[in-house]
Amino acid sequence: MLSAPGRSKIKFDVEKIHSAVAQGVPRHHRGEIWKFLAEQYHLKHQFPSKQQPKDTPYKELLKQLTSQQHAILIDLGRTFPTHPYFSAQLGAGQLSLYNILKAYSLLDQEVGYCQGLSFVAGVLLLHMSEEDAFKMLKFLMFDIGLRKQYRPDMTILQIQMYQLSRLLHDYHRDLYNHLEEHEIGPSLYAAPWFLTMFASQFPLGFVARVFDMLFLQGSEAIFKVALSLLGSHKPLILQHENLETIVDFIKSTLPNLGLVQMEKTISQVFEMDIAKQLQAYEVEYHVLQDELIDSSLNDNQRLDKLEKANSSLRKQNFDLLEELQVANGKIQNLEATVELLLTNESKLKQSILTLEQERAALLKAVKEMQKKIGDTDGKPLLTRQEHMDAD
Repeated sequence: MLSAPGRSKIKFDVEKIHSAVAQGVPRHHRGEIWKFLAEQYHLKHQFPSKQQPKDTPYKELLKQLTSQQHAILIDLGRTFPTHPYFSAQLGAGQLSLYNILKAYSLLDQEVGYCQGLSFVAGVLLLHMSEEDAFKMLKFLMFDIGLRKQYRPDMTILQIQMYQLSRLLHDYHRDLYNHLEEHEIGPSLYAAPWFLTMFASQFPLGFVARVFDMLFLQGSEAIFKVALSLLGSHKPLILQHENLETIVDFIKSTLPNLGLVQMEKTISQVFEMDIAKQLQAYEVEYHVLQDELIDSSLNDNQRLDKLEKANSSLRKQNFDLLEELQVANGKIQNLEATVELLLTNESKLKQSILTLEQERAALLKAVKEMQKKIGDTDGKPLLTRQEHMDAD
């Protein structure tokens, strides 16, 4: 698939891609495969999300100054401090990482720079060139939608923690009850998993597999990995009986995965489907938040809130009506096109029938001519003298 000519315009079979990634991604081709998966995503989603950044060239962004410089510089030394590529202070790795984070902070000024981003950019940088890593960071943030969790209010991260808690309740009730009993919510241990895509605590080999999933399945993959990890370590977590030891185990011991455990986790991720649950739990979170807000409002505030909601619904209704009219217009055009195509098809069928009849008649004529020629061949031919004598 990678070597197919003009591959950036070819939609490959989704099942075939899933099967290939599930079998394993060759390390030396991983960066190229992530770019390939991003291409496939763009072919599948022809209309990009509304929140797309300006298409400012990377080199132009590097010429500008960022207000996030101090925060980025502080985090450079904390990002993969033991990895040879990043360990040297302001060495090649740290400088490339700084460039990517600086460029992104200028491109997306709402997010700017947030702790955790340096690990995401660092993983990308280990598998591809600096400029390609920036493009893939942009893809993950805007197309896959990761940027939502890095916004200053962190609302989306709170929703994600709620969703993970509800998934634990669904899939591993005994573990959920054990953690609840000790007042341990996902925000105590899982926030770094989501903000760094597991890169700050887990082995890089495992993190690379998580990124394979992320490029293939989107942000849903992070929930699947978290759920699989907690589920597979459930017996060990249940052995601990107080908050400190449970949190310490999840933060320190759990990330030291063996190769077998790592592949088991990844294979479970391929078997899980939690899209509908995630959607339902997000709605549930908003409903609960609205109820909490409502309980603290007086009658006038409630009335004002309802009027605003009503006005918003009216506008949505009007927008939907417009969309419906446009859709109906398109349907009518399509129906007219279909009718025209059917008429053409009928004419073509008639032409084919006529041509077939002509062909049959011609074949019959050919056979008759061949028969006559055959009859002539059976008689002895007269010489020129014999013709003259006959005359």
